[in-house]
Amino acid sequence: MGHKFSLVLSRQITDEETVILQEAGFAEAAFATDSLPTNADVTVTKADFDDTVSPSLAEAIEAALAAVQKVPDLTVPGLSVPAVPRETPDGDANVLVGEVVEGSSGAGETPANDEAPEEDGKKAPKKKRSAK
Repeated sequence: MGHKFSLVLSRQITDEETVILQEAGFAEAAFATDSLPTNADVTVTKADFDDTVSPSLAEAIEAALAAVQKVPDLTVPGLSVPAVPRETPDGDANVLVGEVVEGSSGAGETPANDEAPEEDGKKAPKKKRSAK
């Protein structure tokens, strides 16, 4: 498995620019037309990578960003990196990095008992609610 990530380029690239990018390090990239995440009216190119050569994800991203500099007036307004499984000491690679929050009924919701965990894992005292 390689280092997977996507770059959103600042505009739609030409066939000639695609060749420049492929020669500069995008050889394994898959190009697709997309829209700018912050403005759906702007058509851009998205490049998806699965880099199996670079020793680290950071080096793979740095190489891709350096390749973009070979094309005049092209920038990278977006970078996307999917969650990566973390291997546990027992060899289980299906565990994602994170923590389990107990007592929560959904994302962004406060636990039903109005208690929130403090940094040391203990529960904070209940907060008084003001009448609206």
